[in-house]
Amino acid sequence: MAPERRRIYFIQSIRKRKRWSGVRSLARACLLPGRGFYGGRKALYSSVGVLLANDRNSTIACSSQEMLSIGAALAKIWLVIALGASIWPVSRQQQLDSNLYRSRCPALEPISATAVARQIRKDPTSAAPLVRMFFHDCFVQGCDASVLLDSTKNSTAEKEATPNVSLRQFDVLEEIKTQVEAKCPGVVSCADIVALAARDATVQTGGPSWNVEFGRRDGRSSSDAMAAAHLPSSRSSAQPLIDSFAAVGLSIRDLVTLSGAHTFGRAHCTQVARRFYAFNNASGIDPTLDSSYAQRLRRLCPQPLDAHGMVDLDPITPNVFDTLYYQGLLMNLGIFSSDSALVLDNRTKVFVQEYAVNPVSFVQQFPGAMVRLGRIGVLTGSQGY
Repeated sequence: MAPERRRIYFIQSIRKRKRWSGVRSLARACLLPGRGFYGGRKALYSSVGVLLANDRNSTIACSSQEMLSIGAALAKIWLVIALGASIWPVSRQQQLDSNLYRSRCPALEPISATAVARQIRKDPTSAAPLVRMFFHDCFVQGCDASVLLDSTKNSTAEKEATPNVSLRQFDVLEEIKTQVEAKCPGVVSCADIVALAARDATVQTGGPSWNVEFGRRDGRSSSDAMAAAHLPSSRSSAQPLIDSFAAVGLSIRDLVTLSGAHTFGRAHCTQVARRFYAFNNASGIDPTLDSSYAQRLRRLCPQPLDAHGMVDLDPITPNVFDTLYYQGLLMNLGIFSSDSALVLDNRTKVFVQEYAVNPVSFVQQFPGAMVRLGRIGVLTGSQGY
């Protein structure tokens, strides 16, 4: 089907239906043409002490509405700090522009912010997957929305690679795309929507804000083999992580900064159980994992393991974007081996220590790191769709 006819078909289908059916429609849309709450160290130790002492059914948590209130307050703090800081020391990627849609599609950012906020109110755990989606997209063939594409009879797509099978919140991106197409047909790429939703998810949970650069075009291909080869492993030590980030032009500081997104989100028990059940020693517990925390994880992930069982990445404030992740790392509370690796290598540990004691430094660095992430391998101009 010719590009123009494809575009007309898409617009007509939008008018006939309020929603698309399934993620396949989102992938089809990608082929369109165009385009703080951190507290003090004493408070942390107190919280962790209670956490590790509690039984498996207890938790330190706020209600969904309380978490959103905390998030809103944090967002204001981050914004005030960011406005007074020089956040982006690197030059802008050619042809990417944060003002690109200001006149072409002014409804884009309000639509995204509203959709993301509504989803987080329904499910506070839904913010982290939107940030993760952006990362997993950009590390494989660049930020081109190829992570959204479905497999074909001749190719298995990225989303079916082992590191990606747990990705979720495709439906939120679908909702945003549907509304944007209704307002600005054929203007905004899926790749830009993935980048924008990651920013909005961060802000809605208390993290800093930044100006998202736009102008990415969508990729034509998607490969599970490339995803398996290029996505950093949660079992990695520091050197492979450093090498992986360097391969896409990101620094050691960027590695530690972007790992801060593990301040929220969850992991499947099957992904992390090796660290507290099957490590190669008498106890079966990884010595880089706090032993009391390991016992708690055993209670949360009892054997035989439930394929759907999950644990929080940050056991203290699991649905809030803050810097307790870094303080937790220094207390051996990193859930992934790749988290613990950051404090075992002095090249990365120095930044963990910096962010643990100076949250302002983290909020100054995270926006810039996300902008640089969003510049990886972008398709612009006549490239892609």
